[in-house]
Amino acid sequence: MPASYAYLGPEGTFTEVALRTLPESATRELVPMVSVPAALDAVRNGEAEAAFVPIENSVEGGITTTLDELVAGEPLMIYREVLLSITFALLVRPGTKLSEIKSITAHPAAQPQVRNWLKAHLPDAVWESAASNADGARLVQEGRYDAAFAGEFAAARYGLEALETGIHDAENAQTRFVLVGRPARPAAPTGADKTSVVLWQRDDHPGGLRDLLGEFAVRGVNLMLLQSRPTGEGIGNYCFCVDAEGHISDRRVAEALMGLKRICLQVRFLGSYPRADITAADVRVPSTGTSDDEFMVAADWVARCQDGRF
Repeated sequence: MPASYAYLGPEGTFTEVALRTLPESATRELVPMVSVPAALDAVRNGEAEAAFVPIENSVEGGITTTLDELVAGEPLMIYREVLLSITFALLVRPGTKLSEIKSITAHPAAQPQVRNWLKAHLPDAVWESAASNADGARLVQEGRYDAAFAGEFAAARYGLEALETGIHDAENAQTRFVLVGRPARPAAPTGADKTSVVLWQRDDHPGGLRDLLGEFAVRGVNLMLLQSRPTGEGIGNYCFCVDAEGHISDRRVAEALMGLKRICLQVRFLGSYPRADITAADVRVPSTGTSDDEFMVAADWVARCQDGRF
């Protein structure tokens, strides 16, 4: 396997900045790709060891392109996550004035994060999406657009200047990025972990989503993300992308996944990995029967009953 990480490029994206915070990135060739699907396909095709892509932001929620790519196709697995605080700069060719900006570009996920700023300062500018924020900067350099929202750090790389900086509608906005590779044994639990799965119902029925959530709730597993995505099989057909606190080796998480496997048409395991915020799972205190020790005591009791030793 090549010692390389593919990422959403070109050079100068927030994705590249987040990737370089991983210590192992210093020992890998970092290969920019034109899109999230291209980065993930590089892993599936054996052209890269792993891919680093955005998966969620604190303003709009899940990045649907990434979620859909993980839902479909050859299975992949998440191994790491990184949180990056996001503020934008308005990048223009040198000498451009704000009043001269008629067209703007950036990644689609950027628009909800600067919508109010645009309304207040450039209400008549036409927005068109780019493959990434850095690609938008490149398009401005080429003269195809008047301005791009991107990281201020991208200005020098593309011969642009930052006309405005510190642009964001929401304070403390963050984007979550994940390192994705081919399926293998998950890393050992750290005590501050997250487990990601995709769930497909057997059929659509009243209380169907409640049934899925109940498998987590009765075992005390807290959910961090729940997002429906269309399956492509017609209106009303959805699967559910879920992030849950804890690691698959935790008894409560493992039993929840077993319960889901019994009732779901399909369950796709996307990995158990360390949380970027290093926050331990919320196991309720006083105990409600959801700690690993309590699961082990209960399992031992059932075994003794089966042996007539109760």
